[in-house]
Amino acid sequence: MPKKESAGKTLRVTLVRSPIGYTKDQKATVRALGLHRMHQTVEHKDTPALRGMLSKIVHLLKIEE
Repeated sequence: MPKKESAGKTLRVTLVRSPIGYTKDQKATVRALGLHRMHQTVEHKDTPALRGMLSKIVHLLKIEE
């Protein structure tokens, strides 16, 4: 039986550094998170897939639980 995610756990992700000058896959990850401009904040459910995306571009983001 798989572990259940906690129902109310979300992460607030804010883009604090520009992806200009970084690789295409890092820019694509920023876009896939729904971030389009600097200092924009989005909320996502905390999942293993999301954690993997965040770990790829942690140097560009501010993450709050």
